[in-house]
Amino acid sequence: MSTNPVQEPAQNSAPDANLFNKLHEIMPSLSKGHKKIAEYIMTRYDKAAFMTASKLGAITGVSESTVVRFATELGFEGYPELQRALKEFTSNKLTTVQRIDVMNDQLGGNDGSDVYEKVLNMDIDKIRKTLEEGDREEFYRTVDTLCRAKNIYVIGARSAAVLARFLSFYFNMMFDNVKLVHTTSTSEMFEQILNIGENDIMIGISFPRYSKHTVQAFQYASAQGAKVIAITDSKASPLAAYADNILLARSDMVSFADSLVAPMSVINALIVAVGLRKSDYVIHNYERLEEIYDEYEVYKSTDDKEQDK
Repeated sequence: MSTNPVQEPAQNSAPDANLFNKLHEIMPSLSKGHKKIAEYIMTRYDKAAFMTASKLGAITGVSESTVVRFATELGFEGYPELQRALKEFTSNKLTTVQRIDVMNDQLGGNDGSDVYEKVLNMDIDKIRKTLEEGDREEFYRTVDTLCRAKNIYVIGARSAAVLARFLSFYFNMMFDNVKLVHTTSTSEMFEQILNIGENDIMIGISFPRYSKHTVQAFQYASAQGAKVIAITDSKASPLAAYADNILLARSDMVSFADSLVAPMSVINALIVAVGLRKSDYVIHNYERLEEIYDEYEVYKSTDDKEQDK
């Protein structure tokens, strides 16, 4: 096993960093209208990232078409691409209080609007965009990699821990050696992944605000020669620098509660795809489990209700 210290990846400028550097550089040469937009973005990026072109124009006193032209002048195909870059920049920088503030703007605060409908529609939109933007070839390369693994380590911290536990639960039905990595402390985490090496895989799940523990685990696993699979929201994610395979899922609703429906859908697809590849093994395991469930009365059957009457 390699004993080399973990190496940091080469520092490449992220798209969002380039955007703000460019705004500073070109500010003196911008027209009056474009300068208003640039100034607002640089001072209130937390608000601008979640505004439509129409709303951004209204708040800066310019037309919607001026906002669109501003985006193309910066080198984007249109305003949606500029907004996406702003969201990537913003998502890992907002405090929880700022996230609540933006959420109130998006959902209408306490004005009696239908939060239930709005939140569900926003989640539906995230799944749709994840499907449209997903890389099918990368997905199936990931499935191939998993099916060849000797050991699989699954890690997710904070809210992503729920996704990691869900994935490891089902992978335990498909593989002989799946380890769910706990991230209570840095020392505990490294003790669990100490022996990871070649022919092993680490799957890491993290979304803004990204977990340092997950990034550190990726650094170590990559340095030891293991394959690393990231389930995250962007190629600008700190996980991507160490990943051999990246599965992207939208998770950009700004709120104090993370929206994880799109990542869960991607994980579901991964579980099903791997299950189909290993169908004989999966069927055998579940047949054994059903016998155990019956023998030890794991589940309450509907017949029990009749007997209780």
